[in-house]
Amino acid sequence: MSTLTNRRSSAVRTLAGSALAAALLVSTATACSSPSPANQTAAPAATPTTPSAQGTTRPAAAPSAPTAPDTAAPAAPPAPGTAPPAATPTTRHTTTPPAAPPKGTSPVRTQKLVDGSTAEIRATGNQNYVAKIVNNGTEYGTLETHDSDAGVDFNDMFIVLSMDGTAHSWMGGGHQGPGTFKLAGGWTAKVTKIGELHYRAQILGNDGAVNGTLEANQQDAGAVANGVYMVLSTGGQISANM
Repeated sequence: MSTLTNRRSSAVRTLAGSALAAALLVSTATACSSPSPANQTAAPAATPTTPSAQGTTRPAAAPSAPTAPDTAAPAAPPAPGTAPPAATPTTRHTTTPPAAPPKGTSPVRTQKLVDGSTAEIRATGNQNYVAKIVNNGTEYGTLETHDSDAGVDFNDMFIVLSMDGTAHSWMGGGHQGPGTFKLAGGWTAKVTKIGELHYRAQILGNDGAVNGTLEANQQDAGAVANGVYMVLSTGGQISANM
């Protein structure tokens, strides 16, 4: 039994050794033979592929490379060149606030009043005016038109500021309402008390028809009718002058 086993084992070893040797021979042969065909195959494959690829790529790349710089170069200069001219006119056009000063007020125009004081008249826009009453540097009050003539009673001195920016003043000649009173120029005034510091005067013509109304409500009122200047105060006093 032991002899057979030893023989079998030695035979197996011999077979295994021969198989190993054969495998080594095959692998050695493959290792030796594979480099030469690989190098031969790689060299020809690499050589034609590289030149043909370079030859195809370079002609295509050469035209595209010049076109990119040519397009970029013109686009860049116009942008800086266009910006400065646009900015300069815009800034200069914005600097046009000379229109603002005339809009607010026109130069002062002075006019002497009947008591020696002065009316400093300014335009306030939309054909309206304001008159500042000044005497010896002291301001006593203002008179302003609001789309209609304006009037005031300054201690029995009556002033009318008309829509054309002129002032007319006179002293006395007042009538205390309520009541009906004859006025200069042939007019008749029918004065009615409406409330506290609120009087109304109907201006009647020769035929007795109402030709206009003066309303003094918390503020004196004035008007010009056919060259006749009228003032109605909040105290119910009315006066007219030509």
